[in-house]
Amino acid sequence: MNPLFQQVIIKAVKRTQNEDPKMKDSNYNFAKRLYKFKVAASHLLKDSFLIILGILSAGFGLEGFLIPNSFIDGGVTGISMLASELTKYPLPLLIILINIPFVILGFTQIGKAFAIKSIVAITGLALAITFIHFPVITSDKLLIAVFGGFFIGAGIGFTIRGGGVLDGTEVLAIYLGKRTGLTIGDIILVFNIIIFSFAAYLLSMEAALYSILTYLAASKTVDFVITGVEEYTGITIVSSHSEEIRLMIIEKLGRGVTIYNGKRGFGKNGDNLNCTDIIYTVISRLEIAKLQTEVDKIDPNAFIVMTRIKDTKGGMIKKRPLQY
Repeated sequence: MNPLFQQVIIKAVKRTQNEDPKMKDSNYNFAKRLYKFKVAASHLLKDSFLIILGILSAGFGLEGFLIPNSFIDGGVTGISMLASELTKYPLPLLIILINIPFVILGFTQIGKAFAIKSIVAITGLALAITFIHFPVITSDKLLIAVFGGFFIGAGIGFTIRGGGVLDGTEVLAIYLGKRTGLTIGDIILVFNIIIFSFAAYLLSMEAALYSILTYLAASKTVDFVITGVEEYTGITIVSSHSEEIRLMIIEKLGRGVTIYNGKRGFGKNGDNLNCTDIIYTVISRLEIAKLQTEVDKIDPNAFIVMTRIKDTKGGMIKKRPLQY
């Protein structure tokens, strides 16, 4: 919390100590509403910045690499580019029109705020392509495919982190995934295979192959932007030496832990099961080897479960310097 704002709340609380109950409730509710407004405003500014950054990055990838060289991307953007090549209709108009059904689907499946942010992002991308004249960077096909996909993927990733989408494919994948049991990645892959098959038939096999390379570069960049440089792993440890392991994680790794009370479940009849503390912590993937080594020193028979984590918030995620 901002120190200045925190001081305002503290003064408001102190003033209420000698006031009547109704006045105390009024001041408290005012401070609470002010705090909620501050949090909402800061998140809105952050999301807006990420969406604008995503629009500029994707627009640069399209105008500076793909469009001048008749390359296409995957997803709804790829469909729009393919339709523009065939019909000669303006690409910005097609991007907006083809994304409309997916935005409506996102409104019903995800929520109003998501739909509004997606409309702003998609419209912003169309306006950026229309009014911002990005320079053409290169005519080398390999560089076009790799770096065009990189900038488009970065744009999609920044927009997703801002709470919206530049491409409606993800919304369709979420909707179908709930009803078919397929993963979102599988659905997007099938969707893009169909798009690139049409590209191979209508344009050329070479253009389709380079477009696949563009899609792969974009998808990897999206993952990188969303998950960040550090990928975190959730570690669950079941051991009879849980206290030693807990201290080791705190003192040697500088990480926080959460303790669950549990019972060992290997008894035949379910009687006299030993109670045990189950340790849960979150570390970066670079620290996994060190954690395993230290746990083996304490208890080589410890049961360890590792879970990949896409995102984290709060807690002692960032490693802190230890003070003795």
